[in-house]
Amino acid sequence: MSVIDISALSGGLKELPPLSLYIHFPWCVRKCPYCDFNSHEAKNGFDEMGYVAALLADLESSLPQIWGRPVTTIFMGGGTPSLFSAAAMDALLCGIRARVRLHPDAEITMEANPGTFESDKFKGYRAAGINRLSIGVQSFDPAFLQGLGRIHNGDEARRAVDIALTHFDNVNLDLMYALPGQTPEQALSDIDTALGYGITHLSAYHLTIEPNTLFARYTPANLPDDERSADMQEAIEARLAAAGFEHYETSAFARAGYQCRHNRNYWTFGDYVGIGAGAHGKISSHAGVLREARYKQPAAYLKAVAAGKPVQEAHKVGRQDLPFEFMLNALRLTGGFEEELFAARTGLPLVLIARELKQAGQDGLLERTGGLIRPSLKGQRFLNDLLTLFLNDGD
Repeated sequence: MSVIDISALSGGLKELPPLSLYIHFPWCVRKCPYCDFNSHEAKNGFDEMGYVAALLADLESSLPQIWGRPVTTIFMGGGTPSLFSAAAMDALLCGIRARVRLHPDAEITMEANPGTFESDKFKGYRAAGINRLSIGVQSFDPAFLQGLGRIHNGDEARRAVDIALTHFDNVNLDLMYALPGQTPEQALSDIDTALGYGITHLSAYHLTIEPNTLFARYTPANLPDDERSADMQEAIEARLAAAGFEHYETSAFARAGYQCRHNRNYWTFGDYVGIGAGAHGKISSHAGVLREARYKQPAAYLKAVAAGKPVQEAHKVGRQDLPFEFMLNALRLTGGFEEELFAARTGLPLVLIARELKQAGQDGLLERTGGLIRPSLKGQRFLNDLLTLFLNDGD
């Protein structure tokens, strides 16, 4: 970090950022071997209405931090939120509306897995107020799905998309590439299948081997090397661009007007309340930025909520760390951000990172034009190298 006495800077936010709500559903049918999210197999079922009640109690405990602030987006992630019934989702959303100022045009997203699709249930989700679906397809190829440990096959993936588009206008599909034994042609085949449905948003994720996953212990053979993976990425980006999709974030592509508003709030360093087992939150005030984490294990979370203390960890982000945390999010946006946003979200002057911005430009990783800061194409490809420049090194 640049040598500036940060303690001498008054800082402070002049205006609070937009506020979102993240809701975590920790259960799934079966844990995927590549998954490092907080998910737990529902071997013995779960009390869905009991969990809904806990979520609402959790939200109530956060209300003093967000009084009067409208919630602009909701995202239900997991785990597998679509294991919950439409009645449970309706009760949850009714409870949320009774407790917070939910924007009348709020984007409300629910993640869903193809193995849980029933037409009547998804019709009920739409009636409850959910207006955007994100479906974890990963691939339409049955062999790759089996290798990924997914519970659905290619036909079930296609059926899920058909059902989703019957009830929802705004649908995202998650796909993965650089799978064991996958060729660029096979990766593009999944993209073409997805495009054939006329979807509005697509997320394309490179398979990564995360610590503490089954794949980390038993790494699959025939993983594509870096060069082959890069070829796949470039081919996917070109195919989606030709189809009219804007590549607006590291792994996200959207038709005009359909960027994920919830995720954009993350990437522009907005605020979000996180409720549910293992959920994380970020809440700004004029005194600084607070990060929170709920208890991860469902049983521990439910016990903590019952005791009125759902937050396991909370800490104020130090001013020395704010620049990196801002850049960690904002530089995922391929179009970058307006220079004024840095001060608006951190309460710190942009001059604080002048040295790092200059170095990133000299390294060809960053571009600054017309008041806009954005990663170059090289910076997008080597994002970790770019972000490392903004790490607090103790200067």
